[in-house]
Amino acid sequence: MLRRGWCPSTLRPMETGDGWLVRLHPPGARLAPAQLRRIAALAAEHSNGLIEISARANLQIRGVTPESHPVLVERLLAEQLIDEHGGDGPQRLTLISPLARSDPGGLIDTGALAGQIEARARRISGLPPKLGIVIDDGGPQALDGFSGDVRLIGIGPGRMVLCLADRSWRGPVTEAEAAAEVETILRRFARLRDAAPDRIRRLRDLPPEMLAGLSALPETIAPARRPSPRRVGLFALGEDRFAALIGLPFGRCDAATLDRLGANIEPGQAEIRLSPWRGLAFCHLARAEAERLLTLAGDLGLIAHDDDPRLSVQACAGSPACSRAEAPTMADAGALAEASADLLAQGLTLHVSGCIKACAHPAAADLTLVGRQGRYDVVFGGTTRDKPAATLDLSTLEARLQPGQDIHAQLAKAVRRTGPRG
Repeated sequence: MLRRGWCPSTLRPMETGDGWLVRLHPPGARLAPAQLRRIAALAAEHSNGLIEISARANLQIRGVTPESHPVLVERLLAEQLIDEHGGDGPQRLTLISPLARSDPGGLIDTGALAGQIEARARRISGLPPKLGIVIDDGGPQALDGFSGDVRLIGIGPGRMVLCLADRSWRGPVTEAEAAAEVETILRRFARLRDAAPDRIRRLRDLPPEMLAGLSALPETIAPARRPSPRRVGLFALGEDRFAALIGLPFGRCDAATLDRLGANIEPGQAEIRLSPWRGLAFCHLARAEAERLLTLAGDLGLIAHDDDPRLSVQACAGSPACSRAEAPTMADAGALAEASADLLAQGLTLHVSGCIKACAHPAAADLTLVGRQGRYDVVFGGTTRDKPAATLDLSTLEARLQPGQDIHAQLAKAVRRTGPRG
């Protein structure tokens, strides 16, 4: 179950400390309000009732038992709530903005392009389960904060550039040509990986000359970096329609809470999309409906304002939910967010991980905390696998994150160098 590079799905759950984790892949990463309520009801009936949304916009049900799993799968399949294949490759490899096709600032139709790429990729054998393609429409909902093996960014109406392993920019390419170009890249990568599967797991593992051989597009420069996007709140979509983006604290809530949200949307009046900012986007609402939903979300303890410090903290399930975790990260994350709220508001990135696997955030962060026998290894500006500067308990961490203390001062200096978020 803990084989490196393996990903759970609905048909192949992952064993954790609180039971099996079942990852759903709703068709197109979209749900109707009635479908959201149905998933909440099934989670309440067949699991411990905890539901998560990951940083790859995947919906997960926790605490499923071996006895309840077959019935849960049967219901999900019968009600067309999942779209999975039986192969070893990624169940969903594209990541798009939850406002795709709705944001008037978008330069390309990322929803249609994602569908084309997903269909083509399913015909390619040998792709690793964790392969990721970020498709950014070039509008205000920038996806720069998410890593990808291939990144596509709109630079003009129907035109985009692409990046390989977040280090080699190519293009431009038209919207009509992009899916075929990505398929070519993936097929060439699959052949290279087939020759050395233990050494080549992702595009980032390729040496420069192999990476360059994946695409015949000319080299180009990276597009200008845009301000960091708002991740939750009220968004205007045009034609008097709005979206309410709501975050789940550290990506988790209970089934009853999701049911309350779904129950407050009139049937047929909204489309719900999974958000990589670990939440849900309720699209195509009247302004009053969107504002009412955001108020309800706040009352339920969810995240409705973009300055909420919990939005800037990445935390995994931790113990006891995860058998590998060595610290209760989900419980500690709230206290750490509160202790570092002023730094988070300035742009600090904080990752709280139960172990070195870094399930919630594999990239570097300004402050990475790694569980170790109930305490945390403290890593500045690195990942879970980097050498820690100290190992501290939660109360000591909270104290030293206060203004005037040493950890606060070191992190404030790092934030000043990188600049504020957005």
